[in-house]
Amino acid sequence: MATHTTNTKPQLTLPVTERDHIQGPATAPVTLVEYGDYQCPYCLQAYPIMIDIQEHMGDRMRLVFRNFPLTTLHSHAQHAAEAAEAAGAQGKFWEMHDYLFEHQDHLDDAALLRYAAEIGLDVERFSRDLKEHKFAARVKEDFQSGIRSGVNGTPTFFINGVRHDGAWDLETLTAAILAAAEHP
Repeated sequence: MATHTTNTKPQLTLPVTERDHIQGPATAPVTLVEYGDYQCPYCLQAYPIMIDIQEHMGDRMRLVFRNFPLTTLHSHAQHAAEAAEAAGAQGKFWEMHDYLFEHQDHLDDAALLRYAAEIGLDVERFSRDLKEHKFAARVKEDFQSGIRSGVNGTPTFFINGVRHDGAWDLETLTAAILAAAEHP
């Protein structure tokens, strides 16, 4: 009797679309989705790894970042995610994303406003968006899509829609991405 095996790894339930924050071409054979938290020390460890992988993969990969603030552990995670989305509304999501990780120890409101000024945002609009929690629903949508996709901690990665359950050090993650690029 033949046995039938199925892929039991969790799948990405919300497909990557233009709503997402994406670096890299839509034609790339590999899409790496990260669910992350700006205050998470492990996400901070993953941040330079993502940069290295992007440099190595070039146009063969696109990177997507989705918010997964662990608010019970990180008091500034939700507001930092909203700040990244507010920056995104002004066309500077990735600049704020990088600033938040590079200044992870300082994510209070005063710091967020300073970062907004430093990356050239309309600070008045940014401040208003934060005070009004204009992007809280967007952050919640990312978070809920993560829950439905089997995310239970950060960072969590999906390679071409399948959760990567292995280590996420540079060598292991690069090998998994290269394998996906060869067999998309």
